[in-house]
Amino acid sequence: MKIFEAYDLTKTMWSAAQLSGTDPKTVKRYVELRDLGLNPFERAARPKLIDPFLEKIEEWVEASKAKIRADVAHDKLTAMGYRGSPRSTRRAVNAAKTAWKAGRRRTYRPWIPEPGMWLQVDWGEGPRIAGRRTWLFCAWLAWSRFRVVLPVWDCTLGTLVSCLDSTLRRIGGAPTYVLTDNAKTVTTDHVAGIAVRHPQIVAAGRFYGCTVETCVPYDPESKGGAEATVRLAKADLVPTEANLRSEYGSFAELAAACRDWCERINNRRHRATGQIPAERLLIEQQRLHVLPAEPFALALGAERTVYDDQTISFASVRYSTPPGHVGAKVWVRVVGEELVITARTGTDLTEIARHVVSTPGSPQILDEHYPGHPQGRSIHAPKPKPRSEAEIAFLAIGPGAHRWLTEAGPAGASRIRAKMARAVELATVLGIERVDEALGLAAIAGRFADDDLPAILDHLADHQAAGEVVRVDESHSIQPGTSGWQALGR
Repeated sequence: MKIFEAYDLTKTMWSAAQLSGTDPKTVKRYVELRDLGLNPFERAARPKLIDPFLEKIEEWVEASKAKIRADVAHDKLTAMGYRGSPRSTRRAVNAAKTAWKAGRRRTYRPWIPEPGMWLQVDWGEGPRIAGRRTWLFCAWLAWSRFRVVLPVWDCTLGTLVSCLDSTLRRIGGAPTYVLTDNAKTVTTDHVAGIAVRHPQIVAAGRFYGCTVETCVPYDPESKGGAEATVRLAKADLVPTEANLRSEYGSFAELAAACRDWCERINNRRHRATGQIPAERLLIEQQRLHVLPAEPFALALGAERTVYDDQTISFASVRYSTPPGHVGAKVWVRVVGEELVITARTGTDLTEIARHVVSTPGSPQILDEHYPGHPQGRSIHAPKPKPRSEAEIAFLAIGPGAHRWLTEAGPAGASRIRAKMARAVELATVLGIERVDEALGLAAIAGRFADDDLPAILDHLADHQAAGEVVRVDESHSIQPGTSGWQALGR
C-alpha cells in the first residue's frame, strides 16, 4: 500500500521507490500487476510436465466420479509418455477431484425441531455382566434434549417395544414421530430405496399414536442426535481404561447406574440450548399425546397372571418369578432358547426373569426367587402356635424353647408337657437366658430325657461357654473296646 500511495503521488518509479524504501523494479512490477487486475502476492504459474495431461486427468475423474486413485492415474500417464513424478500426479488428481466435487456436494436445510414432534432412538453395546453381553437403549427428545437410557439383554422386537413403552411413560407422553435406524426389527426390506416397515412395529406405533420413521443414511441432522446420546452413554457407563470404571456385579447395578446417569445429564444445562432438559421437558409435555393405560402386548408376548406361588404357566410348564408380582399381569415371550418374563415396575416395563424353555413335567423354579426358602421346599415344618397358658409360658422363654419343641415332637420324646413345665420353673429360678440357651443346646444335641435339661444347666454353670455339642447316638458307646487286647502275646 505504501508503494501504491507513493507512485500515485509522484507518478515515477524512482521517486516512489525512494519514498517507500524499495527497489524501482519492485515498484514497476507491483504497479503493472495492479493495472492488469492481478494479485501481486500470487506467483505466476510456471509450466509443468503434467500440463499437457490435465485434460485427460479431468476426463478420468469425471468418468470415475472422483473415485480414481492417484497411483492408477500415474501408471496410465506413464504409459502415455509422462515423465513427471508421482507427487505431481497426486497433486493434479487431488485438484481435479476437488474441482469435480465442488459443484456436486449434497446440501440440506438445517433441521429445527419442534416441541412434541421427534423422538430419536438407537442401540449401543453395553458392558458385559458375568461374561454376558448387554445393550443400551438410548432415546433423545429432539427439542428438549431429554435423554433416556435403558439397559437390556437383547435387541429383539419385544425388547424394542418394551423399551419404547418405558421411554414414552418416562417422558410423559407420545410424540408425533419416532425416528430410529433401519434395524431388522423396524425395516424388513428396501424396495427401490423405499423402506418396508415391520408390521408389528407399525401396529405398535399406531397403538401409541406415533409414526415410526427410519433415518436416511449419512444424514447428520436425523441421525446425529441419537448417535451422540449413544456415544455419551457408552463413555460414562461402559467400563474402559479411559474412564476407570469398575465392572458391574449384576444387571440391577447397571440399571441403577443408567437411571443415575439420566438423572444427572437431564438436570445439567445443555450447551446448545443453554437450558436444563428436565425443565424444557415440562414445556414439551404439553405437546405430547396421551398414552394408553396398558402397553402394546402383541410384541411383548402372551399375557399371564402370577399365581400365589409366584409362578406362571406357559405351554403347560410352570416358571417362577421374583417376589412382589403375585396377582399382577406379566408378559411372556420366547427369545431363542429362553423364556423372557416382562412386568411393569412403576412406570417402566422391566424384564424380571429369564428361564431356559422347558417341556411339560419339568418346571423351572429358581431358588433366588424364594429367599424365604433357602433350602427349597422340602417337608413343611409347622410353626409352634401356643393355645394354653402352659404353652404360652414355655414358648415365651425364647427361640431355644421353640427349637426344643419342634425337635422333641418329631423325635418322639415322652412327657413333653411335664418337661415344658419343669423348664418354666427353672427359668423362674435361674433366669430365662440360661434356660433358653440350654433348651437350644438340648435341641441341637437331641437330648430330651428327664434329667438332660438340668445336666446341661449344670454344665453351663461350670463352664461359661458351651464346647463341642455331641448328639445322642444309640449306635455309639463310650464303653472301652477290646481291640487293644488283640496284640497281647504277640
